[in-house]
Amino acid sequence: MSTNALRVRRVRGKGAGFGLLAWLLGIAFFLPIAWMALTSFHSEQDAATNPPSFAAALTLDGYREFFGAGGGASPWPALINSTVASLASTLLVLLLAFPAAYALSINRVRKWTDVLFFFLSTKMLPAVAGLLPIYLFAKNAGMLDNIWLLVILYTSMNLPIAVWMMQSFLAEIPVAVIEAAKVDGARLPTILARVVAPISLPGIAATALICFIFSWNELLFARVLTGVVAETAPVFLTGFITSQGLFLAKVCAASLVISLPVLAAGFAAQDKLVQGLSLGAVK
Repeated sequence: MSTNALRVRRVRGKGAGFGLLAWLLGIAFFLPIAWMALTSFHSEQDAATNPPSFAAALTLDGYREFFGAGGGASPWPALINSTVASLASTLLVLLLAFPAAYALSINRVRKWTDVLFFFLSTKMLPAVAGLLPIYLFAKNAGMLDNIWLLVILYTSMNLPIAVWMMQSFLAEIPVAVIEAAKVDGARLPTILARVVAPISLPGIAATALICFIFSWNELLFARVLTGVVAETAPVFLTGFITSQGLFLAKVCAASLVISLPVLAAGFAAQDKLVQGLSLGAVK
């Protein structure tokens, strides 16, 4: 057998090995989600058995109780609050991060690397370290249990990551395209809206999805700064852990329902997400 044939066989063998490893890792990451989904369709008695029963009868009682059929609290206000806070903060982040990333990547300001480092350094402070000052500010401003306080917080928390990501995306845009638009007489708002934004759409989608996920999953500030009116879905989920015990099937049903918006957004934007992350990674 020739040397080239041996090399081809080795390359194919390595590719098959990496492919098998990727499948095994994917299954390992998917198994907890599949187990949670299966448990959500069991009764509380079957969900609490040890070892677990795979052949237990399926029921929708966990979902009925989650949506208030058993006389419990309705999850819709919490879901609506999470939707409003996540979407509004993500929109504000994009509106602020896009021109900032343009100034740091294409039309670069002085010491732009220091600016990027400053943005990233704001994420190095533990969230719990800023909890007390923010709580006192919100209390004195009369904004406790206010959904718009969460919008402001989520915007400020996600803005550094969004600027950092979008700067990497916009840096890949050919400067010649922007210079051609300037020669044609286009001003900065037109360049941003009609030239830069369409080209960097995958990067914008990836940034928006990540900011939406971070906002949707945030629990610490929502738990401390909200009560009844502005309660979000993660805070509502923690209410199922009571002094009476942990209702496993009901918690799994609630977790699955609360995770669906994030999963749906990720599935709908998966092509843009992959393109955006690849665009920002390849230099």
